[in-house]
Amino acid sequence: MSSARLQDRVVIVTGASRGIGEATALAAAREGATLVLASRKQEGLELVADKIRKLGGKALPLATHMGEPTAIAELFAKACESFGRIDALVNNAASNPYFGPMIDIPESAFDKTFEINVKGYFQACVQYVRHLRERGAKAGSIVNIASVAGLRSAPMQGVYGMTKAAVISMTQTLAYELGGSNIRVNAICPGLIETRFASAIVHNPTLRDMVVKRTPLARHGQPEEIASAYVYLLSDESSFMTGQEMVIDGGMTAT
Repeated sequence: MSSARLQDRVVIVTGASRGIGEATALAAAREGATLVLASRKQEGLELVADKIRKLGGKALPLATHMGEPTAIAELFAKACESFGRIDALVNNAASNPYFGPMIDIPESAFDKTFEINVKGYFQACVQYVRHLRERGAKAGSIVNIASVAGLRSAPMQGVYGMTKAAVISMTQTLAYELGGSNIRVNAICPGLIETRFASAIVHNPTLRDMVVKRTPLARHGQPEEIASAYVYLLSDESSFMTGQEMVIDGGMTAT
């Protein structure tokens, strides 16, 4: 364990089976958190849970469809049954089933992208806030993963970008409405990060070079470079920060 900035806190991380979600769960575990891990496939979650246990931490892996309100409610119920409470929420699960001109996206892909990336985040926030209110919690923290695609044009990923813009808007409004309850809500906007989710760009030299040439640090990022920001936003170190979008993109949006 490290400095234990999240000691004894129970944190739900969605999309936790790989990429940024896995890196975030491991980083939180190193800081003393107990993790509830959610994603579609149990097998991947079990592997991450084993890594956390090897660090000396606790983890509960729960396969969950983050686009289904009933499944999200069950996730929170099982987390409370196992650990008695939930202290923080990381909305990281995402879907991007279509890569191509925005105007040509099939309706089914459009619906799925919004179902996971917007409706799923919102329903998780609803469950979390209800839980905090029911147990009379004095504080809480929600961290949503957005994207630079929600801040700028997103060629070939237009609908995905739309959902991330919606996440930013949701983050700001929830921060305003929940501030009086000392529930902080922030978002992280990564640039191009080397994950399986971004493999269509990272593993395509032409597309990757287009992004890297616009990035002052002249490279793409790694999941661990995002995970440390999550720890900060979940911890008391960010106690006066809410309603913000933390951009971590190697400087791309500065150009």
